[in-house]
Amino acid sequence: MTGRTPLYLLLLGSGGMLLAALEFQYIEGLTPCPMCHVQRWPHMVVVALALLGLFVLRGRLPGLLLLAIAAALAVTAGVGVYHAGVEYALWTGPGTCSGGGGFDAGKVTAGSLKDMIGAAPPARCDAIPWSLAGISMAGWNALISAAMAIFALASGARALGKTAQ
Repeated sequence: MTGRTPLYLLLLGSGGMLLAALEFQYIEGLTPCPMCHVQRWPHMVVVALALLGLFVLRGRLPGLLLLAIAAALAVTAGVGVYHAGVEYALWTGPGTCSGGGGFDAGKVTAGSLKDMIGAAPPARCDAIPWSLAGISMAGWNALISAAMAIFALASGARALGKTAQ
């Protein structure tokens, strides 16, 4: 694929991933954990870079943007693999969202109880709130983002190869 098509497809892919995450959060009521939020940021970068590439389609820039998009997608795929590994207990996750938050019941006072309720811990990173075919949302993010990264890398290399001729 050449021209704007890869940028449109990647824009739709990452935009769709973000919309799906927001649907799960605000319509289905699934609270995202901190690692879920981290996985969203590279998709936001992809949307921004794809839009930039669609508006500035000249010379080597689209090819370079596609390579940057591939890198962002590789990052979110990597975080997705790590997060899925935490969910499936293959390794331990960060203590702030995997049950090791450091709660000490002996330090709770009547005055601090209200503050603790207001500062409720985030959703757990080691819990699987939703899965399809035995694969969690983090796992699906890893798989889809990796496929998109390969597509972006191939499209970027192809685009740069055409501008070099």
